Amino acid sequence: MAGMTAAPPRSAARQLRWLLPGLLLVAWLGLGGVAGPFAGKLGEVQVNDAAAFLPQSAESTEVQELQRLFTDTTAVPAIVIAERSGGVQPQDADFLEGALTGIQGQPGLAGPSSPPIPSEDGDAVQVIIPVDANGSVSDAVDELREALADAPDGLSVFVTGPAGSSADLGAAFAGIDGLLLIVAAAVVIVILVIVYRSPFLPLIVVTSAILALALASMAVYFLADAGIVTLNGQSQGILFILVFGAATDYALLLVARFREELRVGTDRLGAMWRAWRAALPPIAASAGTVIAGVLCLLLSDLNSNRGLGPVAAIGIAASFVATMTFLAAVLALLGRSAYWPARPRYSAEETTPDRNYRFWAALARQIEAHPRRYWTVPLIIVLAFAAFLPQLRADGVAQSEIFLTQVESQEGQQALERHFDAGSGSPAIVIANASAAESVRAAAARTEGISRAEFIPGEDGGPLVRDGLVQLEATLSAPADSEDAEQTVRELRSTLAAVDGGDAKVGGPTAIQIDTDDTSKRDRALIMPLVLLVVFAILALLLRALLAPLFLIATVVVSFAATLGVSALIFNHVLGFPGADPVIPLFAFVFLVALGIDYNIFLMTRAREETLRIGTRAGVLRSLVVTGGVITSAGIVLAATFAALAVIPLIFMVQIAFIVAFGVLLDALIMRSLIVPAVVRQAGPAIWWPSRLRHEHENISLPDTPAAVPSPR
Repeated sequence: MAGMTAAPPRSAARQLRWLLPGLLLVAWLGLGGVAGPFAGKLGEVQVNDAAAFLPQSAESTEVQELQRLFTDTTAVPAIVIAERSGGVQPQDADFLEGALTGIQGQPGLAGPSSPPIPSEDGDAVQVIIPVDANGSVSDAVDELREALADAPDGLSVFVTGPAGSSADLGAAFAGIDGLLLIVAAAVVIVILVIVYRSPFLPLIVVTSAILALALASMAVYFLADAGIVTLNGQSQGILFILVFGAATDYALLLVARFREELRVGTDRLGAMWRAWRAALPPIAASAGTVIAGVLCLLLSDLNSNRGLGPVAAIGIAASFVATMTFLAAVLALLGRSAYWPARPRYSAEETTPDRNYRFWAALARQIEAHPRRYWTVPLIIVLAFAAFLPQLRADGVAQSEIFLTQVESQEGQQALERHFDAGSGSPAIVIANASAAESVRAAAARTEGISRAEFIPGEDGGPLVRDGLVQLEATLSAPADSEDAEQTVRELRSTLAAVDGGDAKVGGPTAIQIDTDDTSKRDRALIMPLVLLVVFAILALLLRALLAPLFLIATVVVSFAATLGVSALIFNHVLGFPGADPVIPLFAFVFLVALGIDYNIFLMTRAREETLRIGTRAGVLRSLVVTGGVITSAGIVLAATFAALAVIPLIFMVQIAFIVAFGVLLDALIMRSLIVPAVVRQAGPAIWWPSRLRHEHENISLPDTPAAVPSPR
C-alpha cells in the first residue's frame, strides 16, 4: 500500500531460534504418544519370584540348576493347608479331592499334587502342589485359590508356601504404576504450587517428568522383554519415583536459573540460552553422578540389585534429557508467562538477586558473622543421630513378615505351624554324589532341626540317580523363613561338607535366603567404597580440586550414618518392624550418596562460578542465597516423592521410603544449607586445594556480596 514501507524480513537466525524449541516440543509430544503406554505394560515383563532375587554364584543357585536333572520343570511348591477346629470331616476331604482333581493339568502346574497329609491332631490336612516357576506363579496360585474358595462352612483353606508368598508379593506390587504416578504427581504439583505460586509451571514440570517416565519405561520394557535386564516390582517402583524426583530436581534448577536471566534481560530466547548453558554443567554432573553410582550395582551378585542398576540409570538419563530439551523448549516459548501470575520483572538496575531471596540473604549474613556456630552445632546434632546406627537390625526379615497387611500366605504359614512341622513343603534340597548317598542321608537325618530326610525314589524303590547324583529332601522343624531354619541349614551344610565323597550341595528356600543375605553383606563391602570413589572422581573433575570433594563426600557419609541411626530408632521403637533386609543399607547408601551429592553439586558449582568473580568466602554465601531455595525445594520434592513408596504394603518399600526421604531432607536442609556453606566460609580459598583458586586474595569484597546487602525490611 502506498505510503507504507514493508517490514524488514526476520533473519533466518532468529527464525531458527524459534523453530528449534517448537520442533523439540512437537517431537516430545509425538514420543510421549508412542512411549506413554509402556509405563502400564512394565508389569508384563516383571519377574517377582525367587529367581529374580537369587545370588548368581551361590550354592543354592547351583542346586536349583542341578534340580533340572530330576524333573522336567523347575517347580516351586504351593502348600494347601485346610484346618477345622474339632477335626477335619469326611466332606472336607471330599471337597479338597474334588477341587484339586479339577485343576490337575491346568497351565502353570508342574505335576500332580501330593497325597493329602493329615496332621497328628486330626485338625488339618496339607497338600503340596508343584507350580511351574517358568510360567506365571501368580496366575497359577490365583486359579488354585479360586478353585478352593467355596470351602464347606467351618473349614479354613489357605494356599501358602513359596508359591503362595510369591503370588502375594506380586499382588503387593500390582497396580503400582497408576497408584505411584497419581501420588507422586499430586505431591509434586502441590509443592510446586506453593514454591512458585503459579498454576501453570507445576503442570509443565510434571508433564516433563511424565514424558521422561514414558521414555524410560519404553527403554526398560524392551530391555526386560529381551532378557537384557531383570525387572521386578521393587525396581519398577523405585524407577517411577526416581524419575519423578530427579526430573523435578533438574527442572527446579533450570527454572530458577531461567527466572534469574529473565530479570536481567528482555529476550526470552537469549535468557533461556544463558540459563541452559549455566544449568547444564551442574545438572549433567548431577545426572552423571547418580548414573555412575547406581551402575555400581552391576557388580552385585544378586539378580535384583544388578537389574536395578541399569533400570535406575535409564530413568535418570531420561530425566536429564527431558529437562534439557522438552522443559527448556516450553520455557523458551512461554517466557515470563510460564511464571504467571508471579512473573519475573526485568530491571536494568538489578545487579544482585539477593533482594529476591530475603530469607537466604539473611541466613547468609548470619553465617558470615558466625560461621563456626553454624557448622559445629548442627554437626553435633547429626553425629548424635549417627550414634544410633549400630541399633539398625539389617540381618534379614522372614518372608512371612515382609507384608504390612495380612495376606493369605501368612495365615497359611501360621496354620501350618500349628499342625505340622513348620518347614513342611519347603524342605532343604540336597544334591550329592550317588556313591555316598546313604552317608549323606544319615548325616542329614542326625542334624538338629531336621525332622526327616528322604531321597526322591526311583523305579526300583532306591534313590533316583541322574548323572551320578541323587536328590535328598530334608524337612525342617522350624518355619523355612525363620532364624532357626537358617541356623539349621548352615549346620546342615557344615555337617554334609564333612561326608567323604558326598560333595553335597544344599539349596531350597531357606538356603536361598541365607545366600541372598550373605551376598548382600558382601555386596555392601564391595559397592559402597566403589560408589564413594566414583563420586569423588566426578566431583574432582567438576570442581577441579581435591580437598573440596573429600569434604563434600564426608558430609554425605555423615548424613548417611545419621539417617540410618534415626531410622533404627523409628523402625525398632515406633513402627515395631522385625528387622530390615540386608540390602537396605546398600540401597540407602547408593541413593543417598548419589542423590545427596546433587545438592553439593548445585551449591558448589555455583560457589565456584561466584568465586571467580568475588572470592571464595563471598562466593559461597552468594551461592547459598541464589541456590538455597532451589536446593530446599528440590529436597522437599524428592523426599515427598520417595515417601510415596510407602503406599506399597511391604516393609522393604516403607523402609526405603523413610530412609531416602529423611536422608534427603537432612542433606538439603542441614548439610547443604548450614554446614557446607559455614565450613567453606571459614576455610576460605584453601577449600579449592590444589586448584589455583586457593591462591586468591582472601579479603576480596565487592559491593554486591551478601554482607553488603541491606537487611530485608
